[in-house]
Amino acid sequence: MADIADTSTVRRASSTAADALAAGAALTPLAGASAAQWRALSTRAAEPNGYYLPEWELAVNASARGRIGADALGAWRDPSTLIGLMPVISMWRAYNIPLPALVGADPYGTLCTPLLDRDMAEEAVTGILQRARQVGAHALIFRAVSLDGPAMKAFTNVLGRGGIAPAMLQSHVRACLDATADADELLREALGAKKLKDLRRQRNRLTEHGDVQFDVARTPTEIAAAVETFLVLEASGWKGQRGTALSQDEGDAAFVRRATAALAGTGECEIVTLRAGQTPVASAIVLRHQDRAFYFKLGVDERFAKYSPGVQLTLELTRYLCADPAIRLVDSTAAPDHPMINPIWRGRLAIGDVLIPLRRRDPVVALIRASLGLRGAIREPLRRIVHFVRARQEKS
Repeated sequence: MADIADTSTVRRASSTAADALAAGAALTPLAGASAAQWRALSTRAAEPNGYYLPEWELAVNASARGRIGADALGAWRDPSTLIGLMPVISMWRAYNIPLPALVGADPYGTLCTPLLDRDMAEEAVTGILQRARQVGAHALIFRAVSLDGPAMKAFTNVLGRGGIAPAMLQSHVRACLDATADADELLREALGAKKLKDLRRQRNRLTEHGDVQFDVARTPTEIAAAVETFLVLEASGWKGQRGTALSQDEGDAAFVRRATAALAGTGECEIVTLRAGQTPVASAIVLRHQDRAFYFKLGVDERFAKYSPGVQLTLELTRYLCADPAIRLVDSTAAPDHPMINPIWRGRLAIGDVLIPLRRRDPVVALIRASLGLRGAIREPLRRIVHFVRARQEKS
């Protein structure tokens, strides 16, 4: 009878808290966060995340498909100084599971590492955890967080002092580029002489359609034109056929136009385009934050597929970023085992989903973890099939 009574109590407590979180009770809407304080925090962030820059995430939050209306978990040193920020949504909204947890909001890029002040990282973590408890959460769930960086280390340290440990839900590695290396040497080691020779032959054949040029759009005016080229290219291929191209949804298109324009103003967005004569054959959006760059999305003209336009653009981007002393690392933000980027960028970043309990020995946390495990067991086989099909389509 005692076990039954305890279980009943857990269910009532979790249901009440989940209802409150689902309704956004006592949480601060992300749209209401101070952009000036957020911008100041981004310059002091312990770990870069271009997708949680205010100009990017506020644009996502305003109109991107399925991603609007997030809330903010913040921590302050004083009313005018934000020292930590984590955009969040309820577990119900993220997974359709009615349990009291907050989940990192999807910023359209596959990285949800919170922003923490580098000089007060653990104080920021303490404030974020306290705020989450105040609004009724029993756990935080980080999706696609950097596992080996200072942000996760700060959370682990603070939790450890309270006798709590994060729980790994899933992890993987994805491609990254050491931009401090010599680009030509890196590419020779990664691809080998034979593959590079084949790619040079394809590039030479591409010149039959005009001189091959690698253009970088940086200013707001340049970005405004380049983003339209990118949107057309992305929709022209398999993404357009699948209905997932950004231009195929009004809100997505509005978000990417707004975000790229805003970040062009701060020097944190570039759009790179490969052209054959006057014809754009591939284009990609690249974000910058501190000493890191983020390879957001790639669009190619499938009519030029036999020349490997996506690979050709990535080779040029590799040389460009390795020549830039301001950039030390480039995160591909790609899926694990991505068939195009993995053979080119041989560095690897550890990324994972992490469950952060907010109290010691909380039975509700066990219920949260079990529900996520069950959901994963049901969805994983289908996800693998979809991923395989998409990866085959993306290879170019």
